[in-house]
Amino acid sequence: MNANEAAKNALQCVLEAKEDESIVIFCDDAKAEIGEAFKKGAKELKLCTKLVVLKTSAEVFRTEIPKPLMKHLTTQRPDMYVNILTGTREETPFRIKLIHLETQDHKTRLGHCPGITLDMLTQGALAFTAEEHQQMQNFAEALMEKLKDAVKIEVKNPAGTNISLSVKNRPFFTDTRIDWKLMKWMNLPTGEVIVAPVENSLDGKLVCDLAIGGIGPVNAPVTIKAKQGKVDSVTSKNVEVLKSVQNALHIDDMAKVVGEFAFGINPKARFTQEFLEAEKMLGTVHIAFGANTDMPSGENSSANHMDFLISKPTVNAITEKGSVIRVLVDGVFQEADPNKETAEEKLPISEFYKVVDYTTIFKSDKWWEAIVIFEAYGKRQIGLYLWQKRKDTWKRKNKFGVRTLDEWNKLKNAVDQLATKLAIK
Repeated sequence: MNANEAAKNALQCVLEAKEDESIVIFCDDAKAEIGEAFKKGAKELKLCTKLVVLKTSAEVFRTEIPKPLMKHLTTQRPDMYVNILTGTREETPFRIKLIHLETQDHKTRLGHCPGITLDMLTQGALAFTAEEHQQMQNFAEALMEKLKDAVKIEVKNPAGTNISLSVKNRPFFTDTRIDWKLMKWMNLPTGEVIVAPVENSLDGKLVCDLAIGGIGPVNAPVTIKAKQGKVDSVTSKNVEVLKSVQNALHIDDMAKVVGEFAFGINPKARFTQEFLEAEKMLGTVHIAFGANTDMPSGENSSANHMDFLISKPTVNAITEKGSVIRVLVDGVFQEADPNKETAEEKLPISEFYKVVDYTTIFKSDKWWEAIVIFEAYGKRQIGLYLWQKRKDTWKRKNKFGVRTLDEWNKLKNAVDQLATKLAIK
């Protein structure tokens, strides 16, 4: 996808930019090409556009706001900011200060992009058409509706995660579009449904086996044990990563306190070096410790915020009455009602086949992706389906069948061998 077009779509569909509004783009010199893409996208939308390029050094980490920015944060405030910055862990406190200044009037919209890369715009988590933005926004709304009565979240994964946290009176929200009531800033790319957990509620063991914010992918899991919302211990075989995590969690008293729980819902997000994209991957969840006062009901005023991404989560939401809502099973979003074909739209598969069971991977107004177990002539198969809605009718675009367990094991082994190459080094 063209980078200028992707930037324009993000400004229009996420920040809801309108003609003649003003925008200031703060851009590190190392990210100048991306800054230009956003500048061109903004001008296509007829925005009054200012690109401010900041000089950076690999050996110097910013802690304070550079003076050239201050006039744009005080007397010359725009309608929107976009921050195109390097995503180094050491500069997290600087970025938090910048966000606070940009959003303190509760009027200015902000797209914050720490660690953004050009290929996120051309082929990754920001390579969205306007229609695709709408599809993800619809998915987010449906997920929030499903979670509206939740008071507790339970999370497990194959790596050993087993945690619970309270979300009582804490509303879920999404970064996929601006909320004009909350005026909450969002990352670009988008792709999360988020909540600020009750600060003293996290208990159990969190095993981060994918990536850490400010660090990136991990080659050895990081295990965090938490009690009453606070980190009790951290262990890992990777001594260097362990040291970086410990340093971040000791920045201040609140840095060890849980600050965020979020679902990744972006179908184009990839497992890359940049956590900004990896944390949005569809079917993942991440938990952060530290700052969350810019989230609805958040009370953690730490100077730091560190995220931990886990794979293949199984997530249950518990209601006040004790009902269990299955949200994710091994990284796959679940249907709201187990009686799928009667409670929801009928699966658009040929009546020649007897449907035994199925799981929807992704569904929007235009696309439906599902894994189906079906039977024909007394034999069962698994089918991977993709349908597209045309003139109010679902039409099959793709189908891939698996006929035996032996065939499945061969496919699984092949995918497992290749999956590690999804990450861009």
